[in-house]
Amino acid sequence: MDKKGIDFGAMLQTAIKVVTSPAAFFREMPKTGGYQDPLLFMVIMGVVNGIVTAVLGIFGLALIFSVGMAIASVIIYPVMYAVFGFIGAAFVFAVWKLMGSAEPYETAYRCVAYIAAFMPLVSIINVIPYVGVLASLALLTWIYVLASVEAHKLPVQKSWLVFGIIGAALFLMSLGAGMASRVVQHGADQQLMEMQKSTEEMKQKMEEMQKKMEPK
Repeated sequence: MDKKGIDFGAMLQTAIKVVTSPAAFFREMPKTGGYQDPLLFMVIMGVVNGIVTAVLGIFGLALIFSVGMAIASVIIYPVMYAVFGFIGAAFVFAVWKLMGSAEPYETAYRCVAYIAAFMPLVSIINVIPYVGVLASLALLTWIYVLASVEAHKLPVQKSWLVFGIIGAALFLMSLGAGMASRVVQHGADQQLMEMQKSTEEMKQKMEEMQKKMEPK
């Protein structure tokens, strides 16, 4: 990368190639060369995803509790991507090693960094309840299978088996979390209704006592 500045045009072209031709991208991707370029690419994708999430949140289409949080996501997402990108790469690096990959950690990190190009699309897909989560996890599973086959030269069937299991496990966890959230919300709604009912009853009793105390 040119040290004089960030080449946003080149980043845009890279993002387009990752999204439109992921198999070719991972086949041709340099497996080493430093962390600066992939880290910067991931941070920029974090900014883009933060903007997408902020817009969705403002219109009530994302799991954002306030407009302030929606706007803050533009700052929070890039930081999260920068930090957790290394952690996520460590996880898939271990998975790929167990699958028989001979590639170093840097290659795993580069795969994770460039897969971040799909995250704005994933945020949009996740707007659809349940189906969106399933579709986004299916998409990411497919992308990681492509990275496994093209960048790590692993067998197709083994890649689908391993990342299919991981994707299914993440979907079940997401489904369970969603159901738990609904149960908690339902319980909170019930408590609120009971409190309102109790308040109304107390109000009625107070009014009755007040009427009895009035002089006839």
